[in-house]
Amino acid sequence: MLIDMDMRLRVRSRTLVCLLLLALVGTVTTAAASPGPAAPATATAQKAPPTTAGTAAAAAAARWGDRRLDEVAFLTTHNAFTNYEDSRWSSVNQSESVRAQLDNGVRGLSLDTHWYERSTWLCVISFGSDCYPSDVYLCHGDCKTFAGATYALPRQTFRGTMQTVVDFLAAHPQEVVTVFLEDYVGADQLQASLGRVSGLQDMVFRPDQWGVRQHGWPKVADLVTSGKRLLIFSDRSDREHLGVMYDKSWTVSNYWSLGDLGNDLSCVSRWSDVPLDRQEPGFRRLFTMSHHRNVPTVLTAALDNGAKLRSRIAEQCRSATGGRDPNFVSVDFHRLSDGSGHTPASIVAELNARP
Repeated sequence: MLIDMDMRLRVRSRTLVCLLLLALVGTVTTAAASPGPAAPATATAQKAPPTTAGTAAAAAAARWGDRRLDEVAFLTTHNAFTNYEDSRWSSVNQSESVRAQLDNGVRGLSLDTHWYERSTWLCVISFGSDCYPSDVYLCHGDCKTFAGATYALPRQTFRGTMQTVVDFLAAHPQEVVTVFLEDYVGADQLQASLGRVSGLQDMVFRPDQWGVRQHGWPKVADLVTSGKRLLIFSDRSDREHLGVMYDKSWTVSNYWSLGDLGNDLSCVSRWSDVPLDRQEPGFRRLFTMSHHRNVPTVLTAALDNGAKLRSRIAEQCRSATGGRDPNFVSVDFHRLSDGSGHTPASIVAELNARP
């Protein structure tokens, strides 16, 4: 009887082992037979993405339509470099850095270029804080006279500010930026400074290469598609070969000051021999409109930048220019307004919405 029980146990053990082996084999077989993840669709089965050039052109057309450069308005900042963020100015025209201005919708910048010769004396008396090399800097007057007033520390190189502009354009391929220079340096000095700005030459718009005198300004969308999205103007005439346009040859401009009290709203030409309504066959100059006082303050800018600006464009400048709107609206403290609901940015947007 004990023998029979032992035999039964052995048979059961063998049967259990066999069942376990069969289960294991079945699991492996099932796993091997199970299909893996679906193979990705072949390239020929997928819709080919549009070309980069086609995408850029479509985006430019959607952003700018068929408007030419002389049919678009841009918000512009007067003395864009004198601000609280880029350097330690005691008197400023803007509250934000140049990059912040661009990020907040500004598309025109006015800059003052001066040559600074390295000064050992300034380096010594500043205990090493003013030991800058000779270069083109942004100053509001002599670069050695009054720290905080005619220049500021850290000193702002023209090259560095232009690099900021180029970097912004590289990051925003649909945008166009214009720089206006009040220029106190030689053409060779300006050329050397511009030559050190990485990527600048690929972006500079040259009107002679586009036949602007013969055919008028190009469509903004065409500028965007071509990559020529940086315009540079100077009040000096001897640097067109650098791609820097002489403003008196390409623009009309009103006299810049509203007066000390901000009550001079007349719109008269900055240049006696270039009237605001000047007509030329096949070509229309860009109109730069300045709207700021002799001395900038936050309070006066707020009073000037709203309804007064909007009214001046409609009632004085539009008639003075033969019915046209400004292409560049230049103000101090561009984010301030009078509480009327109109700001420099909204006024520019309103101009661009006009047929």
